[in-house]
Amino acid sequence: MSMSKKHVKPSESLLQKTTHLMHEGMDGHAFGEFEMPPALGDARWTDELILSTWYMGATGKVPDHLNYKTGKSDGGFDRLDFKFVMEDEWLGHNEEIDTSIPLNRRGDERANLSLPIPIYGGGMSYGSVSVNVMLARAHNAKKWKTYISTGEGGYPEELYDLKEHVITQVATGYFGVEERSIQASPIIEFKYAQGAKPGLGGHLLATKAGEEVAKMRGSVPFVSLFSPFPFHSTYSVEDHSKHIDWIQTVNPDALISVKVSTPHDVDMVAVGSHYAGAHIIHLDGGFGGTGAAPEIAKKNIAMPIELAIPKVHKFLIKEGIRDKVTLIASGGIRTADDIAKAILLGADGVVLGTSDLVAMGCTRCSNCEGGPSGRGCPWGLTTTDVELQEWIQQEWAVKRLDNYYTALQWRLCDILRKLGLSDVKELVGRTDLLRYVGGDN
Repeated sequence: MSMSKKHVKPSESLLQKTTHLMHEGMDGHAFGEFEMPPALGDARWTDELILSTWYMGATGKVPDHLNYKTGKSDGGFDRLDFKFVMEDEWLGHNEEIDTSIPLNRRGDERANLSLPIPIYGGGMSYGSVSVNVMLARAHNAKKWKTYISTGEGGYPEELYDLKEHVITQVATGYFGVEERSIQASPIIEFKYAQGAKPGLGGHLLATKAGEEVAKMRGSVPFVSLFSPFPFHSTYSVEDHSKHIDWIQTVNPDALISVKVSTPHDVDMVAVGSHYAGAHIIHLDGGFGGTGAAPEIAKKNIAMPIELAIPKVHKFLIKEGIRDKVTLIASGGIRTADDIAKAILLGADGVVLGTSDLVAMGCTRCSNCEGGPSGRGCPWGLTTTDVELQEWIQQEWAVKRLDNYYTALQWRLCDILRKLGLSDVKELVGRTDLLRYVGGDN
């Protein structure tokens, strides 16, 4: 991919400079001399979390002198810590650690898919992000034998070469939903609600719905697009079952994932989805989404994901179907520590979204909607601007994501070793291995 000389890649400016400075600090220089960029981050994504994610993307290693584990939100995963066993009981680094999870636990005739790591990529639709970002995530998914979701914006032609690692999302607006993409996908994801804006549907600004995006979505260029809430054909488990039957008629081999937000009765929703035929129940908490999601929705509507996971996990056990369901969590999963905590609370695995973007240079500036210019993210991530999206170079972005996942897996294995466990599946629901860190600690 060519680039005019007047553009400077992020990898050659802020990210590279930051990584260089961090290397200096970690090679013996006083790390306190490194001055954090001003106004970077917030309580959930602190300056250190952003910088440590950049560092992991650059090196494939966890940093020694940055907090890469928690934020400063004063709640949620940041108030949970691990009860590690005594050091003499830790497993050695030469001992094999199994981080794989199955995705089809129903035992039916559909594909027997699994993941070598308990992670796949969340839906980021074409229009909300550039096709360059989608391709980088898909290539990384192929490297790690996992998946990414298309989001609700349709299936760009460039992704078909990577179709074995791409999940097609069917959302309430049915944008870009085609028989061809459904038949191409190993997993079909119904998005009934998004945790960052439950009950509100989706909204793509006119400035981001350019000609290519509109063509993909079957709409008029530069006209705002709205996804309704909910599916207006689905108001019961019976309707839900017919929805799933439709997809399974088009693609008899695909697994079905059902993405829901976290209302107070999310446990009943999960059970209903299982009996409707779903293989994967995807719980999406309120702190996911990009900077385009309204803050009032993220912070005030849905149940926090750390409360929803154990609620659903316990109810599935009570109903006698927990071993038939793959429970996936998303919505504010930032670190390997968050991944382990989500699994300890009762999930089987997690979905990552924002953290992928941060690994590729996102500064959490919340300019995803476009700002005054309407062009979107200045780093070329959440934009379809023909010039800005060129900032994300494929080889560079894929390498950063590969490095980031390498660091995540290392830390996840490190947590397992310190808990005296050799299999991530042994973590599921082990709340006894967590402790609450009070405000005075």
